[in-house]
Amino acid sequence: MKGDRVEIVVDAGDTTRTYEVVASRAGRRVETAVRRGVVEVSEVTRSGSVVRTARFMATRVLALVEQPIPREDSSEAARPLREDPES
Repeated sequence: MKGDRVEIVVDAGDTTRTYEVVASRAGRRVETAVRRGVVEVSEVTRSGSVVRTARFMATRVLALVEQPIPREDSSEAARPLREDPES
């Protein structure tokens, strides 16, 4: 969804650096994966095609913060379909 965002904080020796990967268009999402000591953060389309990828050495990553857009909660979805007669 547009607005999905992942922040990556990386140890850069004497300081830290912060990177962001953001879903830039509607219908895209941001996915994270850790493979063979590498953290991959990718922007992916609805069909699963990767638009862009950021790769970091896992030993250097200090924090990986996923910030999805707030989903609207429907009041109908939270309501039970029927009343329980015993309560």
